[in-house]
Formats: sequence, structure tokens, C-alpha cells
Amino acid sequence: MTVSEMIRACGGRWQGSQALVKKTPVNIVTDSRQAGEGSLFLALRGERTDGHKYIRDVLSQGALAVLCEEPGEDGEPRIVVPEVLPAMRQIARANREKCCFPFIGVTGSVGKTTAKEMIASALSAARRTFKTPGSMNGQIGMPVALMGLEPVYDVAVIEMGISLFGEMTRLTQVVEPDMAVFTNIGDAHLEALHSREGVLKAKSEILLGMKDNAVVFANGDDALLKTADFGRRTVLFGLGESCHVRAEDVRTEDGTELLCRIVGEGRDFPVRVPAYGDYMIYSVLAAAAVAMELGLTDEEIAQGLLSYKTVGHRSRVVRTPFCTLIDDCYNANPTSNRAAIDSMMRLSGRKVCVLGDMREMGENSRALHREIGRYAAEKGVELLLTQGDEAAFIAEGAGAIARHFPDRPSLLAALPELLRPGDVVLVKASHGPRFEDVAERIENLR
Repeated sequence: MTVSEMIRACGGRWQGSQALVKKTPVNIVTDSRQAGEGSLFLALRGERTDGHKYIRDVLSQGALAVLCEEPGEDGEPRIVVPEVLPAMRQIARANREKCCFPFIGVTGSVGKTTAKEMIASALSAARRTFKTPGSMNGQIGMPVALMGLEPVYDVAVIEMGISLFGEMTRLTQVVEPDMAVFTNIGDAHLEALHSREGVLKAKSEILLGMKDNAVVFANGDDALLKTADFGRRTVLFGLGESCHVRAEDVRTEDGTELLCRIVGEGRDFPVRVPAYGDYMIYSVLAAAAVAMELGLTDEEIAQGLLSYKTVGHRSRVVRTPFCTLIDDCYNANPTSNRAAIDSMMRLSGRKVCVLGDMREMGENSRALHREIGRYAAEKGVELLLTQGDEAAFIAEGAGAIARHFPDRPSLLAALPELLRPGDVVLVKASHGPRFEDVAERIENLR
């Protein structure tokens, strides 16, 4: 979009040169350090900082314009609006309306990013596919991604993440998905959403932006999703016989490849996916179901899935000279923790878990953390290390196999002594505690 189109979309007031409004920003950023020549800087106000403090800096760095709430000196290229975040959504919505290809919204408690990446991979063999980068799925990241979308694709896969009631309504009014994928309904964001039923209600706000002829894809093995009435044609995927798209002969090779046959809708074909974890089968099935709906052949789907790559610190398996590291420290909740422990148990070696806090668990947080500790012990984990205020209750639930550390330095210092050559080590925590340094320490052990 040109600056002029953005101004019209959000009703902003322009105070710069008229020659600039005809130009298109080369990129759109919220971090002033990334605002280079020709960029559009979004001056957001946050809890820790205010983007307006950096406007002069980004303009000196060559930024094309700034979207902000404060007027500047005459001639400064600013789009002035009452509030930046709603203006971002208006611009993103206007840009989405220029795109005539299908939009697929991906939501759920666990595995949204994985499902988004898997769907994009499956489609990429036959369609020019846009996907929201990384984890740009929330109230800021998703509009930024759509503001920069160009209408040169055949399909778009949009991850939509929320933690409060009403947030999905705002996102879906921007995206207006032609298809929606529900990965699962688990114990995530319970502090605000209270229960799994509340989670489903909040996620289902995605339907408010969908037309009556839109299609819903849902995990047919999920207790709430398989009986939900979405008011639209629904395709269930899963392992159960009642699912429209199923996986049969599911197996793993070397712990890092998933193989199965995709069965359903009158089709039966094999796929091989470079992915770790039994739970990945649901992302594979979601991708296959969407690709089948969009008319891809068996061969195209299989070829696309073979190109799948994990994103960041999500189920990343690293075989070092010392141990096998399962780096899964981007996010954590009871559902994903149990699934990660189940998958780890399939690998050979002493099983070790290094676990941190699960955030936003609400009033039952301590009980939920204790349950993960008990689960790990019952499954046969031999050593469990924890760090974090809430993670202390994981150790409490695990009993004799657990050791809790009061701070990060003490945990990092103890790892060389506690870990043994040949161990299988799972590192998992919510994103807030930032356990990336723990995974890096283990990866570098020799």
C-alpha cells in the first residue's frame, strides 16, 4: 500500500511532503532499531516504552514515514491518528480487501505456529503461499504482517493468537478468513478464559469474521471440538474413525521423521514429514485436509509436507556429541507439556526434563504445575530439573526425581554435573521465562 492508501484507510492526518504519499514503504516496523531507509515506523505505546520517543531517531535513519498519535514539526512525515493500534487494524483490513485469494485462519491452544507452517508447506508445492512470519499472531504482529502483504499470492495462511475475550473478534474482522483451522482446545490462558469451555468460546469468535459458506477444519480427537457446532461445513481431522481426514500406519523414524498414510475424502496416500513428536500428526492432518479442500493432488501434498521446517525453539531436536536435546522452550501449558514428555519417551537414553513456569494458568496454577511433575514421574522421567516460582510446584509433584533451582545461574552452573553423555534432555517453558539460554548451554556441553 502507498502512504496515501494508508492515510485513507485509517483516516489519519498527513503532515509531510505530498510527494511522499505516493510512495510505498519498503518494510513496516515497530522496533526503532529496524527502521531503516524507506520504512514505516509504528509508534506504539507499551507498558515498558513509548515508540513516540524514537520518532526523531527513525526519521534520521531515513524512515519514509511514521504512524503516530502526536503531531511533529512542519514537514515531518507523520500520519497522525487518535490511536495507533486501531489504525494499524484499519490499514491491514484495507490491504486484505485488495487480495482476492483464500485466507486460512489458524487458531487453537497448542500448535498454532506448527500448524500454520505445516499448512503453508503442504500448499507451497502448488500454490504461491503467504504465511505470517514467525509468531506474528497477536494484536500487533498479525496486523503488521497484513499491512505489508502484497496481492501476488494464491493463498494466505494466517496464525491468530489470543489470550482474552474480544481479541479474536478484532483479529477476525481484519482477516475475514475463508477457512478456519482449530488445532485443539487445551489449558492455556486460563487466568483470563477460566476453563476449556471459555477457551473454545474465545477462539470461536473467529466465526464472526467468516461468511456462511466458509469452511471450518477441527481436531476430531479433541473432546470439545468434535462436538462443537460451528454453523458451517466442518471437516474433522484426527485418528478417530469419525474423522473425515485420518492418519493410519503412523510411525517415526530415528525420532525425527513422521510417516503415515493420509486417508479420507476418497483418497489414500503416504507422506513423510521431517518433524519430531507424536503430536505433530495433527498438524500434518490439518495441512492435508486444507490442501485437499483447495484441490491439491496427493503428490503435491506429499511433496509440500516433505519441505516442512520447524520455527525457532519449537520441538527442535539437536543431536550433539554429548546428548540429544529437545529444544521446545518457546511455549508451555499442561497440554503441550504432556505431549512433549510422551514424545520424548520414544527416544533412547536417560530421560531428563528441564522445565520452567507455565504462564497464565489462573487460580489452579499450582495444581496444574504439580500435575505435570506427577505425570513426568509416572511416565518414567529419571531426572527433572526446574527453575521459576511456579515451576517449583512441578518439582514438588515429581517427588524424588526432581531438583529445583532458585535462579537461572544456579541451574546453568549445575547442568554439566547433572547431565550425562547419551541423555535425552527436554527443555520446555513458557516464552516469558526465556529458557533459550538453558537450551544453548546444554547444546554446547561436551
